[in-house]
Amino acid sequence: MSLSPADLIAFLNAVPPEALLLCQALFCFGTILVMVRLFGAPGLYLYIATAVIAANVEVLKAVQFGFYDHPVAMGTVLFGSTYLATDILTEHYGRDAARKAVFLSFAAYLLFTLFMVITLGYRPMTAEQAGADMAWALPMQDHIAAIFTPAPALFAAGMTAYLTSQLFDVWVYQRIRGATGDRHLWLRNNGSTMLSSLVDNVIFSVLAWVVFAPDPVGWEALLYTYILGTYGMRVALSILDTPFMYLSRRMVRRVDGVVV
Repeated sequence: MSLSPADLIAFLNAVPPEALLLCQALFCFGTILVMVRLFGAPGLYLYIATAVIAANVEVLKAVQFGFYDHPVAMGTVLFGSTYLATDILTEHYGRDAARKAVFLSFAAYLLFTLFMVITLGYRPMTAEQAGADMAWALPMQDHIAAIFTPAPALFAAGMTAYLTSQLFDVWVYQRIRGATGDRHLWLRNNGSTMLSSLVDNVIFSVLAWVVFAPDPVGWEALLYTYILGTYGMRVALSILDTPFMYLSRRMVRRVDGVVV
């Protein structure tokens, strides 16, 4: 018996959201290690770009968790996992590789946004044009628009926050490494991620849900749902990804002692 996407979604809907959140985090962190093992730095470039695009779609959905009174906007796990990937790049491939990943993911999301805006620009078919065979396509314009119409505003907010926080993350990571040398990997991993995550949360939330939003959210929702609600999760994710940061030392490929 085959499992359809609808069956899989129904099954996942029955899973407690807290358990699904943990599974998603472990899946993301594990995928990062697999990508760096198989492809090296390019694998991390690909992961970061994909995660940034997906997180900016996922942020349109909010979920109620048992550990927090207010609904929490999604995208936190996907976006938060990019900091682990960036830290691995900084640790093993250097600052320039990490900065390259930041700018490549910016370019990927810009192209993706432009592609979808152009797609929506095509005039949708009428019922007469579609006929019986293509009737299924008639509501697709509205479905796609519901996801991607906010894209320009989310792009401006997301990429401003992303570029600022990720470049800040690389800078802080390097500063901590300069002070500690090869010791205290946990400190530079967690310290840089926690500080840059707060920068990202504040910038993105204010721009996306207040400055650029046609219907700005109230300050209570801004603070508790979008800033504090997701920041607590990102701190927890930063702690959770620490073992994966140490495992990355075994996953990067070396030839004659040089990372490749």
